[in-house]
Amino acid sequence: MTRRILIVDDSESFRSTASTLLAARGFEVLASVPDGEAALAAVAGCCPDGILLDINLPGRDGFAVATAIAVACPAAAIVLTSSDTADVPGAVLKTCGAAAFVPKTELATADLGALFSGEGWTGQD
Repeated sequence: MTRRILIVDDSESFRSTASTLLAARGFEVLASVPDGEAALAAVAGCCPDGILLDINLPGRDGFAVATAIAVACPAAAIVLTSSDTADVPGAVLKTCGAAAFVPKTELATADLGALFSGEGWTGQD
């Protein structure tokens, strides 16, 4: 079964790269949006199987968006990502509804199947 993924990141370049990577790994990218409001609108119409969600977004940050999406789409596996991993609070990652965290620099080598199934938690403790 193909997992349907929503990508949420304010960088158009990252969204394009992530879309290509996910498609090459057998995922279906349902949509690619630049901020939390667009992400919440996207999941209101159809809950994806997974969400690749940047932590540092304009407006609501990724933690707040993850918390809202976890309520709206509890079955969706939320994988948080960021290029700034020095300030990623592990306790918040685990309480906002995220299934996993992966640094952007490690996305290409990560086991995306495990991350989007919640089996590959890589968050800091």
